[in-house]
Amino acid sequence: MSQPLRFLLSGGGTGGHIFPAVSIADGLRARFPNCEIEFVGALGKMEMEKIPAAGYPITGLPIAGFQRQRLAANFSLPWKILRSLWRCRNILLRFQPDVVVGTGGYASAPTLWMAQRLGIPTVVQEQNSYAGVTNRGVSQKARAICVAYDGLERWFPADRTHKTGNPVRAAVAALAAAPTTVNQRAEAAQKLGLDPAQPILVVLGGSLGARAINQAVEAAWTNWTAAGMQVVWQCGALYHAALAARLPQNTPGLQLTAFVQDMTAVYRAADLVISRAGAGTLSELACAGMPALLVPSPNVAEDHQTHNARAFERAGAAVVLPESQLAELNAHVLELMANQDRRAALSAAAYTLALPGATEAIVEHIVQAL
Repeated sequence: MSQPLRFLLSGGGTGGHIFPAVSIADGLRARFPNCEIEFVGALGKMEMEKIPAAGYPITGLPIAGFQRQRLAANFSLPWKILRSLWRCRNILLRFQPDVVVGTGGYASAPTLWMAQRLGIPTVVQEQNSYAGVTNRGVSQKARAICVAYDGLERWFPADRTHKTGNPVRAAVAALAAAPTTVNQRAEAAQKLGLDPAQPILVVLGGSLGARAINQAVEAAWTNWTAAGMQVVWQCGALYHAALAARLPQNTPGLQLTAFVQDMTAVYRAADLVISRAGAGTLSELACAGMPALLVPSPNVAEDHQTHNARAFERAGAAVVLPESQLAELNAHVLELMANQDRRAALSAAAYTLALPGATEAIVEHIVQAL
């Protein structure tokens, strides 16, 4: 009886690296029910909690990134890198994976680098339109690089770079099959406790929240409800308590929440979404055909959210509002919500960017790397 296939995945630091890795692991398990899967992450980062919650074992590395703001904190970095490489070597020799998959983040670099030195096939998944330093570094010896945007051959070997898209949740990927009907929108709105007869604006700031967006929404939301809109405001766990204390209770037309549980219902019900421009979120917006006003975070590596947002803007799938111009948020929202034709054009363009079969495509490239 042959040994079950073994896959080692590494990616973390942010949900943008973690959730694609989990989706890929789920896809591998669906393809090979008897396979063994383990993860490698960075100690103290969110993957150490999220990966076990998804049902997979994970080993943490004492790895960290270069601190540009606190240079003194970098003195121990070489030692952390050496310890992480040694630990990666031990993990790889113990687990003996058939393929190692990296989705970016601090732990991904030493894991894939050591795997390549040991002759183990590697596959890289890059979520953003601007390639991260980690993935650029390990791509040269990877068997395949799976990307979500055109033009990444400027960083990766062209003959091994494949446009697959980013993995998204199955329920959201299913939205790409057909535009939401009037009845489906009404059902979703009612499920969220909203009136289907009134326009619905959704604000997404990520699971932790976005301070600048929250401040702009707090200054403008009364204008939106006065104009007849219903506002679902996902403000993030860091800001929910303070905002809930400041805002009037049980305000008609306003739903303040730390985290949205049923994103499929939100996408079906929404007429417009205000959002950051993380790669995973944009992939979901495309599958949902969602008209979007994007406010990219300026506080991310290589300013990749701006690159992501501009790619959507060039395709006619979103309106981009830099964080430095958030004072104009109210005017943009009122204009877009009053212009149904513009929102319909944004929606149609977003659908053209959808790649709902991303997980299956990435799994296929992993299989070919065996």
